[in-house]
Amino acid sequence: MESSFINFNYWHLICINNLMMSSNEGLETSPPEAIKLKKKITLINGVTLIIGNIIGSGIFLTPKGVQERCGSPGLSLIIWSICGVFSLVGALCYAELGTTIVKSGASYAYILEAFGPLVGFVRLWISVLIIEPTVQAVIAITFATYLIQPFYPTCEPPFVAVRLLAAVCMIIIMLMNCWSVRYGTRIQDVFAYAKVFALIVIIITGIVFLFNGKGSGSLSKPWAGTTSDVGDIAFALYSGLYSYAGWDTLNFMVEELQDPYRNLPRAIFISMPICTLIYLFANVAYYAVLTPADIIASDAVAVGFAGKTLGVFSWIIPIFVAMSTFGALNSSLMASSRLFFTGAREQHLPDYFAMVSPDHFTPVPSLLLSGCLTLVYLCVGDIFKLINYYSFMYWLTVGLSIIGQIYLRYKRPDLPRPLKVNIIFPIIFSLACCFLVIVPFYSETVESLIGTAILLTGVPIYFYFIYLNPGRRPACLHSVTHHLTCFLQKIFPVVMSESDLEGEF
Repeated sequence: MESSFINFNYWHLICINNLMMSSNEGLETSPPEAIKLKKKITLINGVTLIIGNIIGSGIFLTPKGVQERCGSPGLSLIIWSICGVFSLVGALCYAELGTTIVKSGASYAYILEAFGPLVGFVRLWISVLIIEPTVQAVIAITFATYLIQPFYPTCEPPFVAVRLLAAVCMIIIMLMNCWSVRYGTRIQDVFAYAKVFALIVIIITGIVFLFNGKGSGSLSKPWAGTTSDVGDIAFALYSGLYSYAGWDTLNFMVEELQDPYRNLPRAIFISMPICTLIYLFANVAYYAVLTPADIIASDAVAVGFAGKTLGVFSWIIPIFVAMSTFGALNSSLMASSRLFFTGAREQHLPDYFAMVSPDHFTPVPSLLLSGCLTLVYLCVGDIFKLINYYSFMYWLTVGLSIIGQIYLRYKRPDLPRPLKVNIIFPIIFSLACCFLVIVPFYSETVESLIGTAILLTGVPIYFYFIYLNPGRRPACLHSVTHHLTCFLQKIFPVVMSESDLEGEF
């Protein structure tokens, strides 16, 4: 970091402190509060963050994909169980990583520690370019579609109306998180409870139909139509695992978690079994009311379920799905902004994105970056085409993190590990991730090759902007960056967090 830039930040910090002192002249004053992200995330907040991100729109939509590939209710329920156990194993591996490398950023921080800055930067680059904004854009569009669908019962909602509503949703969440971390966690708490309540309604309704003899009878012949094709089973696992994605959410914010050595593993142990049981019972409820053909024919299984069971109150389910996606978008934005914040702190993004608000102690620049990128992607005509790149890249980064965990066990055995899982778990999980990375090359070859090409664009970007000596880059580039940062600091008053100024990382 250039000395002039540091001086500017110190000057900004000193001005703020002087203003605080002058406004309290003649009064007994306390030392100014440290300007950094605060540990405001409790154990309950951590649980709702994980549950809120896992239970998005997946359980309301993806049972179709699992049933279509499995062919029978029995195999489908086994697949949902396997996906839950697999996700729990991954979450436990991440619990070890998160209590060993106590840095926000999840897989980025772990890959950076294990494999160095080049691989770490490429992981961050692909998150900025594809993973985070596309996922958030899809969640926002799903929210808007479900919320506006009742007004267009016989046709597709207008493109512009859906995109505008999705943009409004994104902006509201972004502003609330900029204002206060507590607001963000409260949003997460409320909507996590709402989506769990919605699924409990579905489960209870399904059980009632199952025992009063009004059900579909699907569960009376659980193995009818079971596929024997290994490829179909693999793709069914892929669909199921998509619904469990988000178990690493709290690792992105571990620096803001109170007592992370205890609360990170606890939050995982509490949230993962809850999600797995809810998913299993929800699918049992679906089969209690709907036939496998009904599930395959429906793009929104929960809506079809509500239409057959709740009568005039069937509108409740689309509302709850919209609430579910709203909560998932909130947790996704919180996680992605901390990823960008950590990346900037490691000098892999402009310094501006490593700054925090001195008034609200929130990472305003990184929140704005994540939110604005999502707004840009909302302008894409078919955003769902971009999501094809997500699964390949997501499992690649998760797999690299777990391989890094195995590597660090042998490279740095002296690292403090408050939680240490049996080495067999990361080995099995990393092998499974390799399989999940290879699968898209078989099913979606073109998209996977394009995704790989996008991934590799990070290599020249790294060597020119990060690795290359600043003196060999055009002087105008530094000047533009410096003046732009100063200008943005005046519009959104932010300073480098105290940990950065003290060189903690």
